Amino acid sequence: MHRPDVLVLGAGGTIGAAWMGGVLAGIAERTGIDFAACERIVGTSAGAMLAADLLAGIEPRAVQQAGPANGAAPLPGEDEAASALLVAAGVSAAAEPDGNGRLRERAARVGAGVASAAGGSLAPIALSLGRAPGALVRAAALARIEQPTRALDDLGARIARHDLRWDGRLRVVCVERARGRRVVFGAPGAPSATIAEAVQASCSIPWIYRAVRIGANEYVDGAVWSPTNMDATPAGRETHLLCLAPMGGQLGTRERSSAVRTATTAAIRLETLALRRHGVHVTVVVPQLVDPAEHARVAGLRQGRVLSAARA
Repeated sequence: MHRPDVLVLGAGGTIGAAWMGGVLAGIAERTGIDFAACERIVGTSAGAMLAADLLAGIEPRAVQQAGPANGAAPLPGEDEAASALLVAAGVSAAAEPDGNGRLRERAARVGAGVASAAGGSLAPIALSLGRAPGALVRAAALARIEQPTRALDDLGARIARHDLRWDGRLRVVCVERARGRRVVFGAPGAPSATIAEAVQASCSIPWIYRAVRIGANEYVDGAVWSPTNMDATPAGRETHLLCLAPMGGQLGTRERSSAVRTATTAAIRLETLALRRHGVHVTVVVPQLVDPAEHARVAGLRQGRVLSAARA
């Protein structure tokens, strides 16, 4: 297995970050690949945090153990991260989450209805949301969500200590709250921001954490646009792209709703097809956790080793 030109790290909360760290560690262990040396790294939500850690020189084996003990505020779990995707599919979640999980149940029911209306697939909706009307749908949904008081300031401070600068390698995906449009920090023409600000914003799920103000605008979790944002990748013909998509499979003990699975699969499929039409070689890796009791980090490590052997 050779080092990819582009590494895409998707959304998935703390559990997803642990799984991705494990996969990278498993591959690196068997191949010696230095993922920080990829030409481009695109990160969304937890993937943005992991990307910044990699570029700061934190090895994948250490990354998979990073977390609250290292001074960072814990990110939401995969369930909350998955809920952001339902907003991307046109599902509005105006209420704050509660201890009984009623928000997730409501979002799943509405999302299932959206999927049913689309003939069992969210692909038509996902296609339309890639254009201007999609930004309007997101903006309307985000406007209905009361701003939470919680913030990921500790995470921002931890990333700031990396003292990273934009050098053309990193892309961090967020969504502008007022207009619902995707903004890719680090890309040419993107608004000015520090990497710490961009990562904190990309992890700020709208109804869990307060939006992050950068310049004159507020930004939220990039998963509100897509679970991977592969199509934001600066990749051309014959580029080799590796995407880790935690939300594309099952992690942990909770069974994800069919609406989330359908929306995630549709988004990944559409973005993969779009890239392949431009001659990009795309490999997407999703969790394959057989034992629900197995830790996501361990499952990722095992899967990374298997992937390395299969592609040797």
